[in-house]
Amino acid sequence: MSALKDKLKADLTASLKARDEVRLRTIRMALAAVNVEEVAGKAARELSDAEIVKVLTREAKKRREAAEAFGNAGRAEQAQAELDEQAVLEEYLPAQLSDEDLAKLVDEAVAETGASGPQAMGQVMKVVNPKVAGRAEGGRVAAAVRARLAS
Repeated sequence: MSALKDKLKADLTASLKARDEVRLRTIRMALAAVNVEEVAGKAARELSDAEIVKVLTREAKKRREAAEAFGNAGRAEQAQAELDEQAVLEEYLPAQLSDEDLAKLVDEAVAETGASGPQAMGQVMKVVNPKVAGRAEGGRVAAAVRARLAS
């Protein structure tokens, strides 16, 4: 079993004993999403830590989008609950890149590919995405690449 999944299970037990409802439901949801991903496809398999990080990133994004939707609908209590769950999930994700670090990675990728102009965005994204690897949201990376290629 992967180290991250072990940590999730240990934290589930700890939050159950501490009666921390938000943390408990969030970790249960995260483990359920991991289990669904493990049995998806033709054969069941054990996920690596990198694959679990992808699942948790996807779940955190869902929470952020749901919080925004609840906020726009005037349902502040539900929006806050989603944000609380997102905060718990982010504890298991790698630290996010700062704008400066992201810009530096984009600059390196542009130099590496020799890209110029917006039509080369796909080439640059292919080089940047493995370097970013879960440390920045895809939309943020795309915006940085688009801004760099436009200048």
